[in-house]
Formats: sequence, structure tokens, C-alpha cells
Amino acid sequence: MNRRLFRNGVVALAAALSMVPAVAVADSGPYRHPGRHTHAVHHGTGVPGPTGRHVHRHVRYAQGEVVTPPGVPLHVRSGPGVTYRVIGALRSGSLHGLRCTTTGSSVHGNPYWYRLAHRRGYVSAHYVHAFQTVPWC
Repeated sequence: MNRRLFRNGVVALAAALSMVPAVAVADSGPYRHPGRHTHAVHHGTGVPGPTGRHVHRHVRYAQGEVVTPPGVPLHVRSGPGVTYRVIGALRSGSLHGLRCTTTGSSVHGNPYWYRLAHRRGYVSAHYVHAFQTVPWC
């Protein structure tokens, strides 16, 4: 009796686990360009070390590709939302470092925004394909 109860419990657990979706990084953009995965190491800003000299830290930022239709630039905004002012633009197909992810106003159902690593501003995650997981701000 105990073996059958145990076996039925294992079968029930396996069936329940098969219903749980696997964790995956979803492609957030509608215009994905496959096969362009890059990893880069960027130098952070110099910080004073214990001897007073500047020590350069190596900081790895996630990389993302702008996936707007060809010839349509992506607006860089001063904050994570469409109500923030436009402070720049990025070309379709260009690669950029992504410092962190935050939430803001929804763009085509996607509420996530990326803070850019090497310039001021935020871009909608709907129009950027991140090649790695981007940490939360």
C-alpha cells in the first residue's frame, strides 16, 4: 500500500511540475535580428583606491540591439516612460550597453524600460532585444 501511495504521489508531482512554465528570457522586441550575440567588457569610471590612485573597475553590462523598423530611430528618454522628454535617438540595428531594467509606462503592452549604460537615458524594452538578462535597477 505504501509503495503504491508513494508512486502515485511521484506521478502526481511530475504531472504538476510539467504544468509549470520554464523560466526563459523572452524576446521583447517585434523585429528580432537573429545571430548577433556579443559580449563586451567596459571600463567603469575611475575610483580612488586605498593609495589615492584611481583604480579602473571592469564592469560587464548586458548588451542589447535596437530592433525598430529599418530607418526608424528609437527615442531615448530622460525617464522610464513615454511622458518623459526625448533626449536622443538610437539607430535601428545598433548595439548598446544596458545598465538595468525598471518599469514605466507601457509600450505595446510591455511596461519594461532599460537604462542605458554609457549615456544618459532610458529606452523601451519593447524595441530592444537584450542578449543577456538585464539586472533590476
